[in-house]
Amino acid sequence: MQTSSVPKIVIAGTHSGCGKTTAAVGIMAALRKRGLVVQPFKVGPDFIDPTHHTQVCGRESRNLDPFMMTEENVRKTFVSATKGADIAVIEGVMGLYDGVDGGDESSTAHVARILDAPIILVADVKGMSRSCGALVSGYTGFDKSLRFAGAVLTKGGSERHRSMVCSALPIPVLGWIPRTEALAVESRHLGLLLAEEDSRLKQTAELIEETCLLDEILKAASAAPAVSAAADAEEKEPAFTLAAASDSAFCFSYADNFTALRNAGAEIVFFSPLEDTLPKADAYYFCGGYPELHAKRLESSPCTSGLKKAADSGTPIFGECGGLMWLSRTVTDSAGKTYRMAGVLDADSLMQKRFAALGYSIGKTCGSSYLANGTAFRGHEFHYSICEADRDARFDFLLSRGKGIAGGKDGLVCGNTLAGYTHIYFGKAFADAFAAGVRR
Repeated sequence: MQTSSVPKIVIAGTHSGCGKTTAAVGIMAALRKRGLVVQPFKVGPDFIDPTHHTQVCGRESRNLDPFMMTEENVRKTFVSATKGADIAVIEGVMGLYDGVDGGDESSTAHVARILDAPIILVADVKGMSRSCGALVSGYTGFDKSLRFAGAVLTKGGSERHRSMVCSALPIPVLGWIPRTEALAVESRHLGLLLAEEDSRLKQTAELIEETCLLDEILKAASAAPAVSAAADAEEKEPAFTLAAASDSAFCFSYADNFTALRNAGAEIVFFSPLEDTLPKADAYYFCGGYPELHAKRLESSPCTSGLKKAADSGTPIFGECGGLMWLSRTVTDSAGKTYRMAGVLDADSLMQKRFAALGYSIGKTCGSSYLANGTAFRGHEFHYSICEADRDARFDFLLSRGKGIAGGKDGLVCGNTLAGYTHIYFGKAFADAFAAGVRR
């Protein structure tokens, strides 16, 4: 067993859009400004909020999602990632109690219980006074097993407004963040802008120091009990080289996936399809991202010719969502302009005006690729494109939950290239199957 006694705090919201990310990133930034080593986490499958966490904290943010990971692996990831940290700050997802299919699973509350972590509830008080007391009372009384350190109130107004709101709250007020458009984070079709595209959240450190009781937040975090989990698997000697795409076009990946792949014997080399020629490797991994925003540059990518040769020679290639689009023949954007892609898969991708799929996925392999038949997996899909595959297309993923490419079929196969819409959380079993397939 391994144990983490690192102080921890969960930043939860009453609902999406209440200012939870601003509060969470601001608290992370303010604590780091004090000289603390802050380990960030994000509840749920989101890829974008963690980019802000990572940039502010200087440590890679980790996802905590019981649906994809299991409760034990949530604890294991937490304990492993907090080594060397002074405090863990965990940003929630949606509203505090919002889980899978309207239930509790994978909600922020679920993760807080797993880690026995105190909660700061973020509430938007615009247009409210005493009613905020009723709102917060409902949240704090709904599940008596949760521990609330206090509340951070956002979009606050005058001092008079503050006194009217705070007088009726059943928990301590740890922060009063005034209304300001300067810190609003811009969005696009898959969520917030990436951290490197919008630097305004880095400005929140000073705001949080001025408006929040950091000492009280630290005190609450320090009172949380330790977390124990099974010991980490020992990293194997590298048995194969995996080149993984990583740039502004391919930026949606779970840090745990790379840990699991290294434990399965992968030596991972990161490269940019936008800038680099294809590195020499035994296998290639193209994660999700925004290839549609970089389609013109990808059309002339220095990787294209090398990737086609690698595919034709039987080198294993794995792609997910944005990686699927890049590996297809073409991408047509929402304005109707078509761009040539890598041309490895017998398919074309078309952007839609609204999202084509959103939600968790459960599936298993069918034996059509280099992955062993019956390999189970869980993951998540969120995309604005559709993939039109040729009539004779073969698929290796059969989904019992999720849409995939078409009708629950995902994982398009061409030779030793395998790509689908599902962002798979690898875990040990899937990473071992992937490694075994590559070695075969």
